[in-house]
Amino acid sequence: MSTTKRYEVRHYTVCDGWVNTWLINDEPQTFATREEAQAELDSFLSEIQSEIDSGEREPDAGYSRDEFRIEEVAS
Repeated sequence: MSTTKRYEVRHYTVCDGWVNTWLINDEPQTFATREEAQAELDSFLSEIQSEIDSGEREPDAGYSRDEFRIEEVAS
């Protein structure tokens, strides 16, 4: 039996620890490569920072990069 490696972005939550909170149609999103997952995380954090910079989001409503990590998952 062959398994395909996939990667997910996990976010640290106080209640559940490290979980994949990235969803598409209520299903956890995974990525084919670590680089793809990292690019998605980078884009997300950049978008949040742009919202803070423009005043759309309060400065204390952002995220720290340390709150996220990319993990390999078997599919």
